[in-house]
Amino acid sequence: MAAQIPYFTFNNGLKVPSVGMGCWMGSPGGGERVEVMVRNALQNGYRHLDTAFGYGNEEHVGKAIRESDVPREEIFVTTKLPNMHHHKVRESFEQSLAALGLDYVDLYLIHWPQADTESGEHIPCGESPTLVETWKEMEKLLETGKVKSIGVSNFSVKTLNEILAHASVIPATNQVEIHPCLPSFELQEFCEQKGILLTAYSPLGRPTAGQDKSILLTDPDVTSIAAKRNATPAQVAVSWCVKRGIIVIPKSESVERMKANIALIELTEEDMAQLNAIHKRAGMHRSLLSYHNYTDDGLIFGWTYEQLGWRMKKGGICVD
Repeated sequence: MAAQIPYFTFNNGLKVPSVGMGCWMGSPGGGERVEVMVRNALQNGYRHLDTAFGYGNEEHVGKAIRESDVPREEIFVTTKLPNMHHHKVRESFEQSLAALGLDYVDLYLIHWPQADTESGEHIPCGESPTLVETWKEMEKLLETGKVKSIGVSNFSVKTLNEILAHASVIPATNQVEIHPCLPSFELQEFCEQKGILLTAYSPLGRPTAGQDKSILLTDPDVTSIAAKRNATPAQVAVSWCVKRGIIVIPKSESVERMKANIALIELTEEDMAQLNAIHKRAGMHRSLLSYHNYTDDGLIFGWTYEQLGWRMKKGGICVD
């Protein structure tokens, strides 16, 4: 039986479960681990699965879907266009669809604004294929009937404006890192004005070196609300997103934790205000992901923070 959670509505009228299961396993692949996780997720009420070409596990996600007892039309499936395929959107989409072994996907996203060559070399910002060129090819996919909605991921107000100026189809969603340390209030306000829903990835943060939990799940404000509501810190973070009208895709291989993550709790306005203020504390307004430290030159997959439209600096610290 599907979990009793809200469904949100995209700008094209299609509905999406507010809580899904993220299928990034920490590194590309995952094989049987992914199949077990997806199978358990479906058995425990999840009806929204989020994968990507770059996760290297579309085949295993699709296998678990096909072998489940849940009708395909009840499962919302998202996958994504990789950076190295911006020049061949249709071909890459068909490759993902074949790997999944499905007749259609519910949502197809541009995974990142940046484009690479097929050998992995970063193409400078503004050179072909541009964001507009890639989005125009994404729009054409809707004509095939094999994808129900299209959207973007890791886009800022700046990069969204680049495509919106030329778009015939408004993105259904923008999937970005969101949690109380990186609440993205301005981005949400902009997207709401344009009719774009936000989707939160890494809503629980990720542990850093030497830690078994992210700083978010041990934060005193989060844990105090969790204790008060007889809930887990993760439930607090997930419920905070949903109460804001944001789709959220936590990931867990633990059946106990995946059950808890989809069991939403009612947060009061006082709780929300307390969570909304976490990022205002010294050093807390930041990303909790490690890719901000990949290179010494401060580039994220070949682009500067300015080109991406992110007000951050190396290390993921927000500058305002």
